[in-house]
Amino acid sequence: MIKIGIIDDEELARKVLEEYCSKINNFQLVLSTGNPLEFINFLQQNEVDLIFLDIEMPELNGMEILRSMINPPKVILTTAYSEYALESYNYGVVDYLLKPIKIERFLKAINKVEPSKLKETKTNNSNEELQIKHDGVPINIPFTSILYIQSFGNYLKIFTDSRMYLISETLINITTLLSDNFHRTHKSYIANLGRVTKATRTYLLIEEHKVPVSAMYKIAVSTKLEDLNKSV
Repeated sequence: MIKIGIIDDEELARKVLEEYCSKINNFQLVLSTGNPLEFINFLQQNEVDLIFLDIEMPELNGMEILRSMINPPKVILTTAYSEYALESYNYGVVDYLLKPIKIERFLKAINKVEPSKLKETKTNNSNEELQIKHDGVPINIPFTSILYIQSFGNYLKIFTDSRMYLISETLINITTLLSDNFHRTHKSYIANLGRVTKATRTYLLIEEHKVPVSAMYKIAVSTKLEDLNKSV
């Protein structure tokens, strides 16, 4: 079964998508909500393969949710506005549906999704190391030694116990290579939550470093930290 989520603050729009999804044999609707924060919390604890995501919503809009997700499900955007279409494809969305959504257009969108590729899983790294090239030389960095990663233009700064590495990479790509202890805290930062010694509403303390936490990621980071503490 393909697990489906619907996030749209318009009840009528949700009902339309719920009806369409009910007609697809291998679709299982696991969440339908008008609250973006409810969706973010749900995603921390549950598997979702494909989401229908509205763009214009209070608190967090669809584009902000897209930017916040690490290793996200497949996404089909739904909106009454077309101005976000170009930007949305930078995030690998499956399709962009303009409201009101007709059943024919809905079917065309879901037919673009290959079931075998619905959920892109993180690369398994049995050595628990991040493999990078620094100045052209292959280097393996133990996950446990990484404090945080910061976006720096077209590069990333990887801060470890011993030094900082500067590599040509993006935050989106590097998240597929990291363990579950790592989480986006800000549009420009990923933190190793296993190394956090103090958490406040606006930053995480890792050794002597203060890693910023933006409002967009606050709930997800807090939930993940709680889960890590429970497992210790």
